[in-house]
Amino acid sequence: MKIDFIKASFKDFENIEGQDIYETANEFQEYLDFLKANSHLNYRIESLTHVGPEMNLVLPGDDHPTWCVCLVSNDYLGFSQHPKVKEAVIRGIQLFGTGSGASPAIGGHFIYHQQLERKIAEFYKKKEAILYTTGYTANSATLQCILHRDDKNPDPNRNDIAILDMNVHASVYEGVLTTNVKTFLHNNLEMLEKVLKNSQDKYRTKMVIIDGVYSQDGDVAPINEIADLAHKYGAYIVVDDAHGIGVVGKNGRGVIELDNAFDKVDMITGTFSKALGNIGGYVIANPEIINYLKFQSKQHLFSTTATPAIMGILKAIELVDEEPEWRTKLWDNINYLKNGLIERGFDVGTTASAVIPVKVGDIPKTLEAGRLLLKAGIYTNPIMYPAVSKKNARIRMNVMATHTKEHLDKVLNAFTNIDQKLHLTMK
Repeated sequence: MKIDFIKASFKDFENIEGQDIYETANEFQEYLDFLKANSHLNYRIESLTHVGPEMNLVLPGDDHPTWCVCLVSNDYLGFSQHPKVKEAVIRGIQLFGTGSGASPAIGGHFIYHQQLERKIAEFYKKKEAILYTTGYTANSATLQCILHRDDKNPDPNRNDIAILDMNVHASVYEGVLTTNVKTFLHNNLEMLEKVLKNSQDKYRTKMVIIDGVYSQDGDVAPINEIADLAHKYGAYIVVDDAHGIGVVGKNGRGVIELDNAFDKVDMITGTFSKALGNIGGYVIANPEIINYLKFQSKQHLFSTTATPAIMGILKAIELVDEEPEWRTKLWDNINYLKNGLIERGFDVGTTASAVIPVKVGDIPKTLEAGRLLLKAGIYTNPIMYPAVSKKNARIRMNVMATHTKEHLDKVLNAFTNIDQKLHLTMK
């Protein structure tokens, strides 16, 4: 049966019964062509300029560039363009060249890797960290390495369990494919306790895995309460605070700092690709776990290490403390845009970060809103199933410290105009 393209999402093409991969790819291409014909394929848009509050884009169907206000970047503090960060990257390349040449265990571990491991660990008041090539891999590779399942033997001594907030990042779901999994409703402590109680004597390693800031709603986890529950039932807690670092907390240490939960979190994962303006991932834990991962985590052990350009990350981490004014500017912008949307009647949910969703609830209407925003010179992310539930489609925006009030006013005016056409608010 042919898929109804009007109601479809990318998820519908993951595994079509009775079709081989070439047949599925052909049908998916038809779906992409359908989106493109309706100006709804607003993904993989080519940019001619650097990451910033404005970007010069070649919009779908155009043969010329258009300047748009950019609300799709995770470069929250603007550090990818900071002169001191750029200088550090250039110096790294001048000293060490453009590549590391090997995997970490057999010649690819350099002083700048060691410095970054130490600096990111100390940033969170810990001693040891391990680096991965991406934040995604930091989650998926670590969890695959430490959590296991024996499908042939239910013996508790042979099986582990991952207990997930249902809204955790896709990288976590990939990381737990090889172990037992239970989920609990988002930030629902009562349901979490039930899962923990039922799992207490049935598994070896039990891990509760959550985000600090959730990437689709921008809301935060109650880390203290979750950590207390996890430890009460003999479980460990893992926090991925990719969207919190540099943004949340008095000193930019994320939701862990917000809750002063440094001593409660057993493992911290994150990325350098957001507020720190580079690329790569990290895991922070006790020294024994970190050393275990350095020699047992296959994606770390067999991947060539990061280039000397990561010396820019060392400077970016320092700038979080040296120039806190960027975080102040960011929060001024977050509050200005968020309050402006709320005053106009838009549903932004419970966001408490630089991620601001405008909830629409209908996939076709969300795609049309994305098209009209682009036409108005506003570059946002239309988000739909499976990233969120089918009834929770939304326009997601990421605010930057380098946005001006003029940029944000243009965004607010565009939403007001689009609301008159699509009726996105309850007015």
